[in-house]
Amino acid sequence: MKKYIFGVLFLTLTSYNTPSKKELQEQHMITEIEHSEMNTLGLIGGTSWHSTIDYYKTINQSINDHFGNNTNPPLIVYTLNQAEVHRFQIENKWDSIATMLVEAALNLNKAGADAVLFCANTPHKVYDDVQQKLDFPVIHIADATAKAIHKKGLKKVLFLGTKYSMEENFITKRIEDNGIEVLVPKQKKEIEELHRIIQEELTYGVINKKSKEYVLQVIKKSIVEGAEGVVLGCTEFPLMIFEEDLEVPAFNTTEIHSMAGVDYILKN
Repeated sequence: MKKYIFGVLFLTLTSYNTPSKKELQEQHMITEIEHSEMNTLGLIGGTSWHSTIDYYKTINQSINDHFGNNTNPPLIVYTLNQAEVHRFQIENKWDSIATMLVEAALNLNKAGADAVLFCANTPHKVYDDVQQKLDFPVIHIADATAKAIHKKGLKKVLFLGTKYSMEENFITKRIEDNGIEVLVPKQKKEIEELHRIIQEELTYGVINKKSKEYVLQVIKKSIVEGAEGVVLGCTEFPLMIFEEDLEVPAFNTTEIHSMAGVDYILKN
């Protein structure tokens, strides 16, 4: 008799928790409708893969939050060989980096991506060369960053990144074209040390306490010089520097760029 009662109870609980065929079909239809409402986005990552994970996580979580369920976006990831990218940077072969990015973008497009984004700031050095070879958009990190700065109502910010993005203006000018003054470290040794921290530590996922203190000192000095906020213009810096570390707003370009991707996916 006890076995019979247990069997009935088990069947009752099982039938209560298991979705019916109709419910499963309805859930599938909802997912299909939600996907039809979205653009497909391609991520060109690997520079580094640590920050690429943050792009992937932020975009997926934001789409989940938008729909209020576990709907995931139509997202495709292409990972570059960072060792090869760094070698081309050292050898000043930016045309080779552009070729890598074009190839990655075309492969993502063939796989169904309607647009792509570079999951890092420095590749934007060859943005124009890459974009002119494509007939679909590459979402620019500086445009999204400038919008975020405007939303905070700031007029002057510090920009920190690799030596390429601090010594050249392929990111900073695009922000300045939006009416924002951009400061960068003036001393060569500061630029070189910030670049070293990125290349030798952060791209390997290493967070060094002394290196963090150094970056914070550079930021504090710029605040004295009038910086109202700091742009973490290397997508690895948010692995080390957080909003609570600073007295001014920090602009996490990884998150900002990811949310620009979310807007594109949702056709905003």
